Amino acid sequence: MSGHGEVQFDEMHGPDGSVRPAYRDYAAWMAEQDARWLHRKSQEAEGFFRRTGITFNVYGEDDAEERLIPFDMVPRIITSSEWRRLSRGIEQRVRALNAFMHDLYHRQEIIRSGRLPERLFRNNPAWLPEMVGFTPPGGVYTHIVGIDLVRTGPDEFLVLEDNARTPSGVSYMLENRETMMAMFPELFARVKVQPVSNYPRRLAKSLAACAPAGTPDMPVVAVLTPGIYNSAYFEHAFLADQMGAELVEGSDLRVVDGRVQMRTTRGYRPIDVLYRRVDDEFLDPLTFKPDSLLGVPGIMDVYRAGGITIANAPGTGIGDDKAIYSFMPEIVEFYTGEKPQLPNVQTWRCADPDSLKYVLEHLSELVVKEVHGSGGYGMLIGPAASKRELAEFRAKLTASPSNYIAQPTLALSTVPVFAKAGLAPRHVDLRPFVLVSPEGIEVTPGGLTRVALKKGSLVVNSSQGGGTKDSWVLDD
Repeated sequence: MSGHGEVQFDEMHGPDGSVRPAYRDYAAWMAEQDARWLHRKSQEAEGFFRRTGITFNVYGEDDAEERLIPFDMVPRIITSSEWRRLSRGIEQRVRALNAFMHDLYHRQEIIRSGRLPERLFRNNPAWLPEMVGFTPPGGVYTHIVGIDLVRTGPDEFLVLEDNARTPSGVSYMLENRETMMAMFPELFARVKVQPVSNYPRRLAKSLAACAPAGTPDMPVVAVLTPGIYNSAYFEHAFLADQMGAELVEGSDLRVVDGRVQMRTTRGYRPIDVLYRRVDDEFLDPLTFKPDSLLGVPGIMDVYRAGGITIANAPGTGIGDDKAIYSFMPEIVEFYTGEKPQLPNVQTWRCADPDSLKYVLEHLSELVVKEVHGSGGYGMLIGPAASKRELAEFRAKLTASPSNYIAQPTLALSTVPVFAKAGLAPRHVDLRPFVLVSPEGIEVTPGGLTRVALKKGSLVVNSSQGGGTKDSWVLDD
């Protein structure tokens, strides 16, 4: 499934079977271990995750079901020099995304300049007229960003998509590391790995730095969750706990004296920063969906009056749009004046007649995605599709071409997983997590590595049967 028979880049082994520099110390350690002991450890990891209760819900035709995300104990390792280069590219992209949001809700210079067609946000549900002319506290729109990367060669990292709304998965990054450290303490004594465990503390600090002007020294931060039935509820509770912040639901909040306040045992208490894990349309029933029970009536008025910071800002979902993604190289250049350090995956915009013609002619070789789709839903993987699926998608594309983009089937890099018969290569991607505040941009060293556990599969989404592994960035 790697398209056109390209050779896949194995991150641990060279074509001749030699171990690449990033994995040398790890491979030496592994060679000394007893195979039976390693198999026991692999089962132990699964038990560890069951006990911690790290689950996610899968939304299907019937009821949502809870599933354990499979964890693989062979780490994904990146050298410090590779990481420095990646970080610079990620930082540049996040800076551009933030500037782009500000521009789209203010002067729209990028549209006046003719670099971006107006139709991309004119009838785009992710673009919120309510945000026009308003600048969030500190000028930050995207407080937490997840940039999905894939690797196709020794020096080739590409951006697959941007998650500027509410990127999830950071709890897995933290739990994967904790599991590895509990299981192999002696391994971490041998291989120096940059820490990720300080992420919740840095998240709390970064969010506090985004509090509205005139906030007292210790801003009150709360995490807004849609509740226990949400697929990422585990993560909401985990992050609130780790940050020392309150975990709240819409029913715990109300607007009192022009402030958003939460119910406590001692009455209502004002909140300065709300890290919300609730989508825009449910945030304020007075402004958006009137029947929403997940949000806070009147929160948008308080927000626009400067009484609270909402992270991420409402209206940032426009940055997750796959059609906007296809213009990211232009967006980066427009706002930073530099060429993008991290390229996009080649993308055909089906709204363009020539591109559509190409896509329809090469459907069986391409990956086609819905412009507003997420989580691997609503996509077609050409090489794996049946004749019927191809015919159905061809009809969809012809009916509403601007709803889709297409990309080549990439030769994604592989990292070994621990299988019954020893190590076996599987495809991976990487979601680094980025914190943005007026004090700067911080990229956590590593991120969430998602792995396709089915042999040959390119789909790494947990909702589609993928797993995760610990991501190591080596310390110099």
